[in-house]
Amino acid sequence: MAQAFTKTMARNIFYGGSAFFFLLFLALTFDTSGQLPSRDNRAALDGPMGETIAKGKELWEKNDCIGCHTLLGEGAYFAPELGNVYKRFGNSIDGIKGFIASRPKDGIPGRRSMPQFNFTDEELTALAEFLKYVSEINTAGWPPSDNG
Repeated sequence: MAQAFTKTMARNIFYGGSAFFFLLFLALTFDTSGQLPSRDNRAALDGPMGETIAKGKELWEKNDCIGCHTLLGEGAYFAPELGNVYKRFGNSIDGIKGFIASRPKDGIPGRRSMPQFNFTDEELTALAEFLKYVSEINTAGWPPSDNG
């Protein structure tokens, strides 16, 4: 290996590596595009609960829930992950509604806690249906802990 490293060799390595990684990027992009439709649960949005789920998402955004909670790994880490909250509450819409409705007015003194939002029963149902919808997305094992 006494041969010197030339400009031509460096250029060939650069172009070859660039082409290889560009093709790898395209292959991974097409693979992801092919897998996503089978991992989605959009049929739930077309069903009878579609409008309720959309209203729940609207409430989620309007009340800035993501400012404290994470949802499927996105958001703040102040409060628990809610991507699997439906499963944690025993697959119960009423469990989620009851938890949100039972929050103390001023929180728990000396602890960080969720405030009372005074949602109507219709709003609680919408928010719980949205969280149920999210928990049914195939996330390939995310979140890794059942505790959120």
